[in-house]
Amino acid sequence: MQETPINFEEAFKIADRVIFAKTGKHITDIEMRIFRGAWQDKTYEEIAENTEYAANYLHRMVGKDFWQRLSDSLGEKVSKKNFKTALERHWKATLNNSQTGVGSLLKTEGWVTPETLKGSILDCSEGSVPLDSRFYVHRPPIEERCQVASAQAGALIRIKAPQQMGKTSLLDRILEVARTANYHTVTLSFDLADSTVFADLRTFLQWFCASVGQLSGLPNQLSNYWDDIFGCNNNCTVYFEEYILSQLPSPLVLALDKVDVVFEHPEIANDFCRLLRAWYDIARRSDRRGDIWKQLRLIVVHSTEVYSALDINHSPLANVGAVFPLPEFTALQVQDLAQRYGLNWDSEGEVRQLMSAIGGHPYLIRKSLDFLCRQPMTLDQFSQIAPTEAGPFSDHLRQHLWNLQHHPELAAAFRDVVMANKPVKIPSERAFKLYSMGLVQLHDNNVTPRFELYRQYFSVRLAAN
Repeated sequence: MQETPINFEEAFKIADRVIFAKTGKHITDIEMRIFRGAWQDKTYEEIAENTEYAANYLHRMVGKDFWQRLSDSLGEKVSKKNFKTALERHWKATLNNSQTGVGSLLKTEGWVTPETLKGSILDCSEGSVPLDSRFYVHRPPIEERCQVASAQAGALIRIKAPQQMGKTSLLDRILEVARTANYHTVTLSFDLADSTVFADLRTFLQWFCASVGQLSGLPNQLSNYWDDIFGCNNNCTVYFEEYILSQLPSPLVLALDKVDVVFEHPEIANDFCRLLRAWYDIARRSDRRGDIWKQLRLIVVHSTEVYSALDINHSPLANVGAVFPLPEFTALQVQDLAQRYGLNWDSEGEVRQLMSAIGGHPYLIRKSLDFLCRQPMTLDQFSQIAPTEAGPFSDHLRQHLWNLQHHPELAAAFRDVVMANKPVKIPSERAFKLYSMGLVQLHDNNVTPRFELYRQYFSVRLAAN
């Protein structure tokens, strides 16, 4: 009888078990993405799609270290190309040497099954908390205000915040309410566009039109509506006005996610933002054309890290629509979430201790609680490893470090901030950009590190530069 080859779930459990046995750490979120993508024979460019990470960062900064850790844990050299074979050999050896089987072995060694924490941060592969998850934290009145604003005829709302603040989770819930109100909803992530789409404005807007139409169940009719003599923005407007909006039986709620990807191409972003502004203005009119555009509700979602490379005096969407920055979790929200994770934090002491290091940053809070739930330890022990490469925030911190290394003037300014023991004054443009990246807090004309975690981590890394 032919043996059944190892499947993904069994391979992942083996990898996580041996790494934990060797290092005392489970596979991280970002490593899990690399592992899953490699299992599906994806390139790093493909793995990076629909994530906030660059392919080079996944390859050089995370993947290289992960494959080395797996090699050390298995006792043989493995790579992205041969890890399946190595794990299968280890799996078969485990089956042959233990009558309990892999499933029982993993349970006795403290493995936490995905079902135990369904909907927690490790269950959210793309960073969004599922709609039915008990781990989603409501942040009133932000949800209600967004839902009300997005229901207005011709609305344009902007949800902006640094990465991992919960933008996508909020967007999912706005769209769910819109669907229950029988609106037609479409979500277009600009992460889906490959580099050729941004070759020029014509290519980009044709991709935009065709993509929204496709997601609405409409065939591509660009050849019938596009005439180059009228210009790209006008052609795109006509396509929506005479085709897409006229074909849909109900108002269209169009969510544009990861718009910061467009901002990275200023020659396209400026015209595209002028287009969105024009649509918003047309919908304010009381004529027939205004009535058509009142059927569109636009939700624009973008990370503010992209401001580090932009001219802050020319914001692409300045003064357009209603803007909703995302707040951090409050102490009460953190305490409630900790209890949902099964942590017995009845006093405010634990919450204060955790938030003194990471504030109420949604991703960092979730990551902390998930880590403490899966690997029980005291908060003092957790505080010791938090700002290190062995801690649960290593991928988050390395991504910030990578961004700073690509902007030396910001790295130098942030070095001054983290090395000081009081608020410091830096050039206003650099202060704004560091604030947009989520790295500092503003105090009148001075700044401080946003979190103590950042001070501890970056004072070591940037001091060496």
